[in-house]
Amino acid sequence: MKTMLILSMGALLLAGTVSAQAPVNEWQAGVDKMKSLVQTNPEQASEEAGALLKGKNKKNVDLVTSIAHIYLNAGKLTDAQEYLAMAKKANNKDPKVSVLEGDIALAQKNVGQACQLYEQAIYFDPNCKEAYLKYAQAYKSASPSLAIEKLEQLKAVEPDCLEADKELAEVYYSSNRFDKAAAMYAKFINTPLATEDDMLKYAFALFLNHDFEKSLQIARKGLQANARHAAFNRLAMYNNTDLKRYEDAEKAADAFFHASDNADYSYLDYRYYGALLTALKKYDEAIIEYGKALEKDNTQTDLWREISDAYEMKNDYAQAIASYQKYYDSLAKDKKTPETLFQLGRLYYGQGTSSDTLTVQPADRMAALQSADSVFALVSEQAPDSYLGDMWRARTNSAMDPETTDGLAKPYYEKVMEVLLSKNDPKYNSPLIECYSYLGYYYLLKSDYPTSKEYWNKILAIDPANATAKKALDGIK
Repeated sequence: MKTMLILSMGALLLAGTVSAQAPVNEWQAGVDKMKSLVQTNPEQASEEAGALLKGKNKKNVDLVTSIAHIYLNAGKLTDAQEYLAMAKKANNKDPKVSVLEGDIALAQKNVGQACQLYEQAIYFDPNCKEAYLKYAQAYKSASPSLAIEKLEQLKAVEPDCLEADKELAEVYYSSNRFDKAAAMYAKFINTPLATEDDMLKYAFALFLNHDFEKSLQIARKGLQANARHAAFNRLAMYNNTDLKRYEDAEKAADAFFHASDNADYSYLDYRYYGALLTALKKYDEAIIEYGKALEKDNTQTDLWREISDAYEMKNDYAQAIASYQKYYDSLAKDKKTPETLFQLGRLYYGQGTSSDTLTVQPADRMAALQSADSVFALVSEQAPDSYLGDMWRARTNSAMDPETTDGLAKPYYEKVMEVLLSKNDPKYNSPLIECYSYLGYYYLLKSDYPTSKEYWNKILAIDPANATAKKALDGIK
């Protein structure tokens, strides 16, 4: 990351101070040379350090800490500690010395001590940006709140600090605070400080915060640099799907699944693709993709409901019912609500009333309606305060008695009517009219004209323009 590269150049740049002891350019070339020697030729590196630290340079804290960091970055803690001792001897109140000691403690996995030393550096110099940033980096996983607090302190000292914005974005992202993460990424995303990984996380934060349009813009920007980037192609598919731009989403899906490098597909990828294909009415293909999602993660049993929906939309009620039954059976007891059970009854009802005579035979139709009636009866038992179970029992029995010769739906419509009238709420006018219509027709067939007229007039009291009621009353006259 660019931040770490900047930090590793030494405390001079980050602290914003310039040593009066010696200009950097007198020794920087030697320090750079040491970086390549410390692993390949340790003896020569040591000689180089000795040559650099002759005379007054022994007290040059910038130089000593820079050499110490070379050894520390190479994993040579003992050597780093030797130069730390030299730096302390030169000036133990220089914030760069405290930062170095904190870095050594951090390398020893002593996070608490490291952060105490970073705090000490800030005490010596409240403008020591490096100390704030390293404190936040040390705590961003273990204690995000402490990391955020320290970065906000830095922002109070330096309001335009982009490095602080970058670290805040990381902390918010890793703690799932995607709205705040997106706000912070936006502050530096168009600067040289931003990496491809920052851009990707920014796009995901926007997506997870449901800002699909902006997320898509960032994904497209990433694809301009690398059209075969799997994660950006994934986001293009996700965002276009959620934005209902299905043609663009299909193109993005093709790029993601067939023209991306190092793609690691998840169950969610196949699930999104299945949802996209469903929206495109490519139901058979959608079902295949949902199946792949289940192969990736068979605990995602909600997928059976989506498979059921796809089968229903292609009028394959037998498979829709079978798939929904798998979904329902997978639910925990407290999730098997009247609402989830109702959907199973609705599928049976759909099969029993389907107009597709090729796929649903008469015998299957009646069996489906009987199953629907049984399910809606259970719904009524489980939700006695709701009228829906009895309303759908009425509709189901009406479908089983299409000529209304046996009046199978009558007791259920009467029960629904009583429940709705007790609610005394205009929002139930539509189902009330359905009840009155059935009962008006039933009594008309029975030649009980006074009772029939009573129900048709009840409809006109709710809807004076109701054509069906007017026509029925005219016929009775």
